[in-house]
This record gives sequence, C-alpha cells and structure tokens, in this order.
Amino acid sequence: MYPELIKIGPLTLHTYGVLVASGFLLALSLAIRQAKRQGIPHALIADIGFYILVGAIVGSRGLYVLMNLSYYLRNPFDIFKVWEGGLVFYGGLIFVIPLVIWYVKRKGLDLWAVADIMAPSLAVGHAIGRLGCFSAGCCYGAPSELPWAVTFTDPKSLAPQWIKLHPTQLYESIGEFAIFLVLISIRTRQSFKGELFWLYGVFYSALRFTVEFWRGDIERGFIMSGLSVSQALSVILFTVSAIMFIRGIKRGVN
Repeated sequence: MYPELIKIGPLTLHTYGVLVASGFLLALSLAIRQAKRQGIPHALIADIGFYILVGAIVGSRGLYVLMNLSYYLRNPFDIFKVWEGGLVFYGGLIFVIPLVIWYVKRKGLDLWAVADIMAPSLAVGHAIGRLGCFSAGCCYGAPSELPWAVTFTDPKSLAPQWIKLHPTQLYESIGEFAIFLVLISIRTRQSFKGELFWLYGVFYSALRFTVEFWRGDIERGFIMSGLSVSQALSVILFTVSAIMFIRGIKRGVN
C-alpha cells in the first residue's frame, strides 16, 4: 500500500525493508529472552540470528532469482534490489537450516533445544515481514470480488493497480501470528525436544500451500499445472514435519 515510508531527496526509506528489519529484531529479542530462561548463552543465539539473517537473504533471494531467471539474465543488477521485494521464504529456509546446524554443532549446543527456541520467533518475524510484502505490493493475490479484497493505487507498488485482489500477504501474516500464539502456548508442556520446530513445519506448510491458491503473481513458477514450486516444497515440508512430529510423540509416550 505504501512502498516508500520516507523520501528525502535521493534517500528513500522503503516500508518493506523497515518491516522486515523490525520483524527480525523482534524475533531475535524473543529468542534471546527464551534462551536466557533455558540457560543457553544468549550471545550464541544472537550469533545464530546473524547467520539466519544472512542466510535467509541469500537463500530467499537466490530462489526468487532462479524462479525468474530469464528476467534477471536481462537485468542482472536488479538481483541486488531486495528492498523492492522478491524474497522466497522457502529459499531462505533451505539455505539457513544447514548453516544453523553447522554453527550449533560447532558450539556444542543442543540442536533441538535451539530449534524450539527459534520456531516461535520464526513465525512472528515472518508475520511482520509479510506486512512488508503488503506495503510493497509483492506476493500479491489473484483478482477477487470478496468484501475484504484490496486495491493497490500507488504507482510504485509491485502489485497491479486499480484491481481488487486477494490480500494474500495479510492471509499469511494472520496465519503466522496464529502459529506463533499456538507455539508459545504449548512451549511449557512439550512432549519432546524439537516439538515446536516440527509443529511449525506442519502449520506453516499447510498455511502456505493453501494461500498459494489465491496468489496472483503466477510468474513465480509451477511444477505442473495448478501446483506451484512453493506448493511442492510445502508438501515436502509437511510430510517430513508430520513424520518427525509423530515419531517424537511416540518416543515421548514410550
């Protein structure tokens, strides 16, 4: 809705960047607070946050570029314009996971304890980041006549203007906030280590798979007709997460 928050001469403060940064800082502060409660050195969690930030930007931008390769081959310098949007969450997740595993193992930390600390933070950070997408107009929805459909009018918006669209960014943001609330509500009564992480995988993949049906930016790529790349990745994440969650529950019962 408002791609540019402040513009002073040649300097522009993009709303997308402000909200993504705000989401990251809030997520990191919540993770550090929980780490202190569990006796895990908060400085190490801060370091993990740095690796997540770098890895998420590189991975999420990299996957977006691959999904729109023909455009970026013609406009290679646009690859670096991340403030305009164009970050695919799954790309960041795929890149970040091995990076975090490497760091956690190197420092001798409990991998699943760290994963459970980071899961709620991941949800709330992503929720705020999606508000950034809404401001920039990226990740926009398909045309809709529903009462809550939105119309983008700013010419700098990445979404089509003057057309009623599904507010898919808000769908996902609301869903992520709900996931965050669920995860923190069960944190004190976990059945096994890694439970919050795998539950996040189950909930988010189901959310993303569903929201994809209402997305309008179809240039993102499809595996086959009616199944986007993100939906295919959602199926994989849901399957792995559900299996690991069920196995964890069974181990906890036994």
